[in-house]
Amino acid sequence: MKRVSPRVAAIHDLSGFGRVSLSMVIPILTTMGVQVCPLPTAVLSTHTGGYDNYKFIDLTEHLEEYIAHWASIGAEFDCIYSGYLGSPKQISIISGFINDFRKDEQLIVIDPVMGDNGKLYSSFDTTMVTEMKKFIGLADIITPNLTEAALLLDTAYQERVNDTLIKEWLTKLAAMGPKTVVITGVPGETPDMTCVLAYNSLDQRFWKVNCSYIPTHFPGTGDGFTSVLVGSLLRGDSLPIALDRSVQFILSAIRASYGYQYPHREGVLLERVLANLNLPVLISTSVAL
Repeated sequence: MKRVSPRVAAIHDLSGFGRVSLSMVIPILTTMGVQVCPLPTAVLSTHTGGYDNYKFIDLTEHLEEYIAHWASIGAEFDCIYSGYLGSPKQISIISGFINDFRKDEQLIVIDPVMGDNGKLYSSFDTTMVTEMKKFIGLADIITPNLTEAALLLDTAYQERVNDTLIKEWLTKLAAMGPKTVVITGVPGETPDMTCVLAYNSLDQRFWKVNCSYIPTHFPGTGDGFTSVLVGSLLRGDSLPIALDRSVQFILSAIRASYGYQYPHREGVLLERVLANLNLPVLISTSVAL
C-alpha cells in the first residue's frame, strides 16, 4: 500500500530545552508534509552549547532493541536521516540499521556531526573521525560543515578558502561513497557573505548558493538546514532548488531571531518562520560552477 506521506527515520538526540536536533527536525519535516519517526540516540535536559550541568541519558544500550521492534512490525522508510551520533558504537549500530532497512529508491542522508570552528567537539577523539569516514560511505547525501569536511579528509582547516579548493574537497568526499556532498558554512568572497557548495557525482555538476552573513551564532541551524534539504528532496525538488529552499529558510530564521533580546543559546525562533516552508522559493540563487 502506497503511503500518503513520505516517512523518515530521524536518528538524532533529543534535548528537552533548546531548539536543536529532534526539536528542529520534527517540526520542520512535519510542516513539509513528512512523517517523522524518531530514533533518539540520547536524551538531554538541554543541549550542550552554552549550558552547564545538563542531564545526559545515553540510549546506546537500547538502540538495537528499538530497531528490532521496528523490524518486527515491518516498518519501512522513504528516507533514513542520521545526525548527531555520540560514539563509534552508535555508528556501528546505525550502520547496521541502514543496511538492514535499505530499500530501492530510498534516500540516505548523513550529517556527520563532529565539530565546528576548526575544532573537533571535546567529547570526540580521532577514533570517531575514523569511524565516520566509513559511515558516510553508506550515504546518498552528506552535509558536513567546513570543519567536518576537513576532518573527513585529514586536511588542515582553513578559515579562508576559494571555490577551487572546495570543489576539490567535494570531489574527494564523493569518492568516499556519497553520491552528493554539500558543504555548509563556507566563507563568501566578502566578509558579509557566506555560502553553501554542493557536488552531485552522478552528473558531475557543482552548485553554489550565496547568502548574507549575519554576525551571530544560533545552535541547531545545521540541523534545520539538513532537515529542510531532506523535506524538499522528498517533495520532488531538484538539488539546486532544495539547496535554495534550505538556505533561504535558515537565513529567514536567523533574521527573524537576531533582533530580539533573548539568549541565543536557545536557538532560532523557529515558531515564527515555520510557515515559510510552504512558500515557493522566491529567487533562485543556486549557480552552477
